[in-house]
Formats: sequence, C-alpha cells, structure tokens
Amino acid sequence: MTKLHMVAFLLTAIGAINWGLIGLFGFNLVTVFGLSMGVVDLIYILIGLSGLYILFAHPKDCMVCMKLMGKKKRK
Repeated sequence: MTKLHMVAFLLTAIGAINWGLIGLFGFNLVTVFGLSMGVVDLIYILIGLSGLYILFAHPKDCMVCMKLMGKKKRK
C-alpha cells in the first residue's frame, strides 16, 4: 500500500466517522478544535479528494478486488 493510498484511506475513514457522529449525536469532530472556517473547509476538501482517490484507486490496490476481477497484483 503506497503512502498516498494510506493517507487517503485514513482521511476517508475520518470523514466517515465524522458523518456518523454528526448523524447520531449532532457532533462535528472537525469543528471541535476551534479551527478557522478556511482550515475546516480545507479539511473537508482533502477528505472529499481522498474519497475520490480511494474510489478510483481501490480496485488496483485491493487484493480481494483483484482476485474477483481475475488480475494479479502490480509491482
């Protein structure tokens, strides 16, 4: 797993957890730290870009997906 993939995966997981907290408790994890709205917007943009990256890169990086598609892992 590349460093970019790991960072994108972590940001996507944080985004998913944050949406779960918002839905369940109305608690927004990103705004808790008192960051300016510009920084909060940047965090949301990075999480969104990470989600897109994971969406398109996942089939190439995931062993299970490659097995289902009948492909071998790239080196």
